[in-house]
Amino acid sequence: MRAIWTGAIGFGLVNIPVKLYSASQESTLDLDMLDKKDHSKIRFQRVNESTGKEVTWKNIVKAYKLQGDYVVLDEKDFADASPEKTKVINITSFVDVKEVDTIYFETPYFLEPDKAGQKPYRLLHDALEKSEKAGLGSFVLRSKEHLCLIKPHEDILILNRIRFAEEIRSTSELSVPKKGKPTSAEMKMALTLIDQLTAPFNIEKFKDTYSAELMKVIKAKAKGRKIERPVLKVTHRKTDDLMAMLKASLKKAS
Repeated sequence: MRAIWTGAIGFGLVNIPVKLYSASQESTLDLDMLDKKDHSKIRFQRVNESTGKEVTWKNIVKAYKLQGDYVVLDEKDFADASPEKTKVINITSFVDVKEVDTIYFETPYFLEPDKAGQKPYRLLHDALEKSEKAGLGSFVLRSKEHLCLIKPHEDILILNRIRFAEEIRSTSELSVPKKGKPTSAEMKMALTLIDQLTAPFNIEKFKDTYSAELMKVIKAKAKGRKIERPVLKVTHRKTDDLMAMLKASLKKAS
């Protein structure tokens, strides 16, 4: 793995040198985009709007349009905005992870200690594990400030990027049911169904079966075979007999 960020965790007056690694990867198939006419591969180019010529990455800069003119920024400018935040994951408080709604969770990363930071790294890991808390802080990655939670995972520390409140959209435009409060009998039946289907969380049980099925289709098509698939129709009906459906669900679950 290649580190995508190098800096330190600020834990009170303790400084823990660390490296940040991406903790997740895509499980989807790597599909190419082709021209329908001759199956030539599609290429995306970074083109100068004025000249129409392609621009290499080394000649591309970032800029902000201010009062009609562009102000070009370099890496030093981003560091000057907050030198500390570009190099330090500053833990400002400790929270119970259960208090953080899942809507705020974004991307996970592994944190690896530098040789000089192994002992304080272990101390923070074990203290978080014993207190059942997570460190809440912020840092800058790729020119953007992020909120994050640092928590123990097996023998390492995980950093989870979390969203700011302003990044969550309002639900005011959504149409949600205001009528049709469930009866006590329906609620009792629903709770029974939930209880019946409750099981310990085991992520290993779940596999990306869609990608596997898609690969079967690809291999069959390559050999000229056609896979017959049942047509799935989504039906919309009024839940006028909710109890009957709950009872049928309980019978199926059992």
